[in-house]
Amino acid sequence: MHKKSSMSDRIEETIIAVLLGLMTLITFINVVVRKAYANDPPAFIKFIKLENIGLWGNELTVFMFGWLCLLGASYAVKKHAHLGVDAVINLLESKGRRILALISVTICIIFSFLLLKGSWDYWANFANLPQTTGRWFPTGFEENFRGQGWYEVESVSMPGSLRWLAWVFNDGVAYEKLPRLVPYFVLPLSMALLLFRFIQAAITIWKGKIDRLIASHEVEDELDQMRAQHEEQAQ
Repeated sequence: MHKKSSMSDRIEETIIAVLLGLMTLITFINVVVRKAYANDPPAFIKFIKLENIGLWGNELTVFMFGWLCLLGASYAVKKHAHLGVDAVINLLESKGRRILALISVTICIIFSFLLLKGSWDYWANFANLPQTTGRWFPTGFEENFRGQGWYEVESVSMPGSLRWLAWVFNDGVAYEKLPRLVPYFVLPLSMALLLFRFIQAAITIWKGKIDRLIASHEVEDELDQMRAQHEEQAQ
């Protein structure tokens, strides 16, 4: 029996589901408009500004797919849903499994911290913020930097609800297209969540509640349960 999902689980699951649903909807509308109304789109298509969905729809779908994958990675750590091979781990006693798990999660924390630094340094200039100093680990922030908050995406128009970003990041100059700082924000956000989830996993391992990060054996058990449910429904 599966445990009842917490509120934070449902929020993350909802975000992922909304992204996937929007990707599917935009792709479907894109195909319909291109195939059925490519040469002479009707008035209602022009009224809702979908005649150019082939341009901005593809780019927006790519951004959503990136958000989906990056946020899904941290969520999978939280749910222990990443696949792995536990053949060696199962040969050890509980204490040995915990030691290996702590070593693994420590490496993952260091790696995700490096990813967080790199993602911040890449995104920061698009938001007129300083990059960090230091090659591997941050030792401070750059004092003299050149912001690039005026960079825009290629095709996605600027929604009216985000017009205020021009005053914060572009000296009041209005954006024609969506500024890159918006879709690229998923980089530091997802890496911060990934680091947070690995720290959570480390605490859980340290307390002895789990003895591994991977869940290959649990996935096999869930597949067996699904097969049993399908067999019962078939009968």
